Amino acid sequence: MSALEQIPEIDNGLLRFITCGSVDDGKSTLIGRLLWDTRAILADTLHAIEKTSLKRGNAEIDLSLLTDGLQAEREQGITIDVAYRYFSTGRRKYIIGDSPGHEQYTRNMVTAASTANLAVILIDARKGVLTQTRRHSFLTKLLGVPNIVVAVNKMDLVGYDQATFDRICSDYVGFASKIGLHDVRFIPMSALTGDMLVDRGDKLNWYVGPTLLDVLEATPSAHSERDERFRFPVQYVCRPLRADRPDLHDYRGFMGRIESGRISVGDEVIVLPSERRSRVRSIQLGEMNFESAGAEQSVTLLLEDEIDISRGDLIVKPDELALVTRRIDAMLCWFSETPLDPRRKYVIRHTTREARSMIEAIAYRVDINSLEEHPVDGLSMNDIAKVTLRFAQPLCVDSYASNRATGNFILVDETTNNTVAAGMIV
Repeated sequence: MSALEQIPEIDNGLLRFITCGSVDDGKSTLIGRLLWDTRAILADTLHAIEKTSLKRGNAEIDLSLLTDGLQAEREQGITIDVAYRYFSTGRRKYIIGDSPGHEQYTRNMVTAASTANLAVILIDARKGVLTQTRRHSFLTKLLGVPNIVVAVNKMDLVGYDQATFDRICSDYVGFASKIGLHDVRFIPMSALTGDMLVDRGDKLNWYVGPTLLDVLEATPSAHSERDERFRFPVQYVCRPLRADRPDLHDYRGFMGRIESGRISVGDEVIVLPSERRSRVRSIQLGEMNFESAGAEQSVTLLLEDEIDISRGDLIVKPDELALVTRRIDAMLCWFSETPLDPRRKYVIRHTTREARSMIEAIAYRVDINSLEEHPVDGLSMNDIAKVTLRFAQPLCVDSYASNRATGNFILVDETTNNTVAAGMIV
């Protein structure tokens, strides 16, 4: 009986995680093996990758093809865009993001990590800790990914040697302490053979820790690790005026997604930035009414008082206020191939609010290879820098460290409507 067949039917919630690391560390193969061993591959998909594997001259199925979905990726044998895959076990559901390893696709990795609750950082056992390993480790720290697993892959190519594994772990711990990464889990494995992914195998008996799937099953899901402040950005004000429903003429519902925390009928709330107060009269989802609702639920709130509320306003609890401001400091990752023009105005999109903004100052750019900070006048694609932004209208914000949903934003070019940067408020 495999390890998967022994898992009881328990729901531990959805877990979003990413794989990252240097080129050819085996990220796509690891995900392919997870999908294979958890029997999450459809018959038509299996037939397609069998055909592609034979076309490339492989005697066995190349599991990396399960995530390298773009034709350009398959031709080059690399990951370019972020590939998302979904699977489930008896305990929980998963969304996996396979982020690219090449330096020029750093912006793609930032996108993948922004919603992840765990990162699997792969290291080739033959090569040890590389520059891209340090780069992705820094980015996972910057993006607030709360759980880190370092998977020392390709142990089959070093004879499953424990001394090699111990040396890589020691090297990584020395680097991680410099950037403030703590409580990192280390797992030796072979994605090709499947050792220590779902089943333990018989080649790594000196390792007594959990398999990768064991760690994934036990990792807390998002919003469950600590009590969070209630944050409800208003997306739409619902006024359903219908001739056949006169009872709805006074209906005013505020629709949106609860980004964090919980709310119950009768709770006192305050609307930002106006600071008007009221209480929750009803919580609705379609035709259903609820006594309470929590993070990641999309609901309609009805309040006891008539208050002027618009899209972009933030509903919070009186003792859990957000900062209302026209200026923030943030860590910014520049996405666009067009360099930053400090004289231009950009649209900032923060939760459901938009405002015109300018980058008032660039404090420094981070060299994520050496972690050194350099003064600069502009930013190019994939640059990460600390900046100060000023807005035409006030935003209701939190620091990214305290709330990822209300602590992040994107910048949009007014002319092209392209997303040019993503930021984390400090």
